[in-house]
Amino acid sequence: MRLKVNGRAVVLPRSPERSLLQSLRVEMDLTGTKYGCGEGECGACMVLLNGRPVRACQTSVRDLEGAEVTTIEGLAKDGRLSPVQRAFAEVGAFQCGYCTPGMVISTTALLRKDPHPSDAEVREALEGNLCRCCGYGRILRAVQRASELQQNEAGGAA
Repeated sequence: MRLKVNGRAVVLPRSPERSLLQSLRVEMDLTGTKYGCGEGECGACMVLLNGRPVRACQTSVRDLEGAEVTTIEGLAKDGRLSPVQRAFAEVGAFQCGYCTPGMVISTTALLRKDPHPSDAEVREALEGNLCRCCGYGRILRAVQRASELQQNEAGGAA
């Protein structure tokens, strides 16, 4: 089975019992995508599948022929963190950091759809991502900062 992971062509065995999360972490050594609950409840394992956020622990590799997957590692380009990654670091929107990859992936998907979301829209987009450390205030600030950074980059500023 052929797919793209972070822009790179990958061939995986078609295996109905293997989750995308297992394949990413074990077969491809992409450990930024975290194993949280394994039941699709916490959002730690979020990745972009054809541009949409999905829970990798609940996504079977058997259905991914021709798909494009982006993990937290695939967001940086040419050694430069994405605006969302930079915003999370700048604002300090993490404590233990376990939820951060899923939060960043969900935020990336949100800002691609709506570059200027309201706080209510951010909360709705992130409601499937749990932060055990309760850093939600800083996470909300990071999403708004990411929106600003993306707007600056689109306008030519860095």
